[in-house]
Amino acid sequence: MTEFRLYLIQRVTAALLLGLGLVHLGTILSATEAPLSAADILARTRASALWPIFYGVFVLAAATHAAIGLRTIAREWLGWRRDIWVMALWLALTGLGLRAVWGIA
Repeated sequence: MTEFRLYLIQRVTAALLLGLGLVHLGTILSATEAPLSAADILARTRASALWPIFYGVFVLAAATHAAIGLRTIAREWLGWRRDIWVMALWLALTGLGLRAVWGIA
């Protein structure tokens, strides 16, 4: 993939993360205002298919954004040119994140 494409993907994921992060923080604030237990929160997330989809997109955007950013840092600071570790990092972050999403689904 070209550097320009990676640059664009990172910018798009940054914009996505801004919006998704604000919704996430708003959700946390509303959940902590009312005294909800973990069981109450899970009951709400499991009642709707939108929450797992929302957090699935959040995970994919965060994993992609982080992997591209760390690739850039490794190339500039460490001189690494091989990108196989970037894919491994992306797969690990995505797998762990989607496992957590599965827990609320």
